[in-house]
Amino acid sequence: MTRDRASSGSPFEATIGFSRAVRVGNRILVSGTAPVEDDGSSTPGDAEAQAERCLAVIVRAIEQLGGSAEDVVRTRQYLVDAGDADAVGRAHGRWFGDVRPASTMLVVGGLLRPEWRIEIEAEAEIAA
Repeated sequence: MTRDRASSGSPFEATIGFSRAVRVGNRILVSGTAPVEDDGSSTPGDAEAQAERCLAVIVRAIEQLGGSAEDVVRTRQYLVDAGDADAVGRAHGRWFGDVRPASTMLVVGGLLRPEWRIEIEAEAEIAA
């Protein structure tokens, strides 16, 4: 089966050896996406602003592989502070309020950079 890849230009993709997203058949899997700007810097602001950036990168990767936000069937949101849940939820709702994918929100001990408050994964299924 063919494997197509999307890159976001994250400096971590080449050094760690991963793709932002991979499409196999009708399935698109998006790697954990942190709030990283195109120049490699961290997105400034609170968890809601950082979640918006993560979701924009995720949807762009899905679109590069022939899908759209409407095709998202699952998300996983990793927060470093449970107090950010409502803010992250608002951002998630703006992107997926009508789609309503299966979703999990977890609190973790930390992320790769200390300024990151959120990291998000997604999965999409494109109609055959």
